Amino acid sequence: MTALPRTRRPVKAGSVARAAGILLVVGAFLAPLLWMAAASLKSNLEIIDPDRMFAFTPTFDNYRNVFETQAFGPFIVNSFLVGAGATLVALVIGVPAAYGIARYRIRNATAFVLLARVIPGVSLLIPWYFLFSQIQLVGTYTVLVLTHVFVTMPLVVAIMTGFFEGIPEELEEAARVDGTSRVGAFARVVLPLSVPGVATATILSFIFSWNNFLFALVLSDQDTRTLPVAIANFTSYASVDWGGLMAASVVITIPVMVIALVAQRYVVSGLTAGATKG
Repeated sequence: MTALPRTRRPVKAGSVARAAGILLVVGAFLAPLLWMAAASLKSNLEIIDPDRMFAFTPTFDNYRNVFETQAFGPFIVNSFLVGAGATLVALVIGVPAAYGIARYRIRNATAFVLLARVIPGVSLLIPWYFLFSQIQLVGTYTVLVLTHVFVTMPLVVAIMTGFFEGIPEELEEAARVDGTSRVGAFARVVLPLSVPGVATATILSFIFSWNNFLFALVLSDQDTRTLPVAIANFTSYASVDWGGLMAASVVITIPVMVIALVAQRYVVSGLTAGATKG
């Protein structure tokens, strides 16, 4: 018995176009990161030489400069402390606020909170500096955490409001019938169900705080300086240490990329959970 010849399925033009589009978008995002990583392993002369874009001898002198000469270790600790503190405060205040907005259906409350993201941060720096200098907080972790909450809390409220609106109120009502108070229903029923949303808000808030430059530039000192501010040490009026700048950029980028890759499923589920109700 002769076997029938296997026929190949024709490749659809739409699949090819979709794959090409995905590769194009991914390449556009990865190209600057790959160039930055490669430049961090070059000398300054090799970075500005077009003939040495691919042919160069890797060196780790730039990273030694970052951690030994510029002493980036304390700056990394400062960024983690400020980012964690600002995220924690935003969650403690923003999650209950989002629950109240969602359950009591306060119209336009989320849009009003998000107005804080529309206001240019530079317009607040002068009154903030004057206020915090009067109570001797300029240069402390406290002032950095408080000002970064201005960035993180609107994000927490916006994400969690949509998430809470997607959780059926019948679940809380069933818990209250069993004798649980509204606070108890929130803590025992709603909050466990909203873990993906809380994870999403936590990750994005930390990343926004980690990348904030303007507030730390004005309100920090040498002991509390964060990474985005410390990276300015590689630039001067007369020259720029491109190799050290690229190495410092890699150091700043890696923690955020690791967090995003590890927690991407929480971010996707948290952002889409509030898209539908019921």
